[in-house]
Amino acid sequence: MPYETLEHTADILVRCTGRTMEECFESAALALFDQMVDIATVEPKDKYSFVIEAEDIEDRLFLFLSELLYLMDAESAVMGKFSVRSEGSELRCEAYGETLDTGKHRPRTEIKAITYHMMDIDEEGPSVTVLFDV
Repeated sequence: MPYETLEHTADILVRCTGRTMEECFESAALALFDQMVDIATVEPKDKYSFVIEAEDIEDRLFLFLSELLYLMDAESAVMGKFSVRSEGSELRCEAYGETLDTGKHRPRTEIKAITYHMMDIDEEGPSVTVLFDV
């Protein structure tokens, strides 16, 4: 698994790894959806694309995960495959999934928000640590 859950008293804290920062962002997206549903049951039927822009890498991670959470909330989209490309201050994402079916996808935890609290980005590792507010 490209992420691990870390000990936290009330929320969900995850450390996500990859060979590149783009892969770390993909791992963070995977961790986000894996906390909300059983992503093993998500099929890549639909494609969701978006671009976010932020000068700061922490802001890019926050906005990226917040956009994915918005798609879950607004469109009932669950995703299990991600492709992230970083181009300067822009981050481009193509995500693949389908509409939530509670019988098929077995809901787990409701994530209310992405937070900056305890966010850590290690560009040398590389890894990202992010807290999901439940």
